[in-house]
Amino acid sequence: MKNALITGATKGIGHAIALAFAKEGINLAICSRNIKDLQQTREQLLAVNPHITVSATVADASIKQQLLQFAQQAEKELGSISVIVNNVGTFIPSSILDDTEDTFDTQMNTNLRPGYELYRYFGKKLMAAKEGHIFNICSVAALSPVVTAGTYSVTKAAVYSLSNIMRLEMQQYGIKVTSVIPGSTITASWDGVEVDKSRFVLPEDVAAAIVTIYKMSTGANVDEIIIKPVFGQL
Repeated sequence: MKNALITGATKGIGHAIALAFAKEGINLAICSRNIKDLQQTREQLLAVNPHITVSATVADASIKQQLLQFAQQAEKELGSISVIVNNVGTFIPSSILDDTEDTFDTQMNTNLRPGYELYRYFGKKLMAAKEGHIFNICSVAALSPVVTAGTYSVTKAAVYSLSNIMRLEMQQYGIKVTSVIPGSTITASWDGVEVDKSRFVLPEDVAAAIVTIYKMSTGANVDEIIIKPVFGQL
């Protein structure tokens, strides 16, 4: 069995990816700041596939020490991690000039730092094993900046750039790196807003794409995939 680590796996896209991987028989390491959400997600994953192992750690992925403790706990319970999904993120809609004092730090520490730190932690281990796949959840805002979400766009562009550098560093070792670039997707960011689901990408769509990419032959990699609503961005 393969072992995958997913940040932000209790909600939205991360949750859908975790469920999809569970169906594929992949052991999972997940974390959350909320112990209730964490336990509920672990139960859901084991209900989908009781034959997998799920390592669940209470941790805030935006805090380096807690993130690395999560990574260490995952290895302790599952063994070597070969799949990493850098999914955790936060969306704060604001133009840069209207940002609050903590907007930059909050989004950098949540959207960019976890992927960077986990890459630093697992990268050379993946190199030594000569196998693995890193999925970085970016955003179309990385390619087409949104002025009403300026700092968010900046952090997602940084994730996209980091992903490209990861791929260049890893390709000679056979490690795959994929940038996943979703457009408007139904997630917690839309809570409280009445929406027409047919005008959005669903988290399950992103998860299905990731599973398909993961199952490709050893010699094939999808560098990046863009998934947008058929009627255009919202």
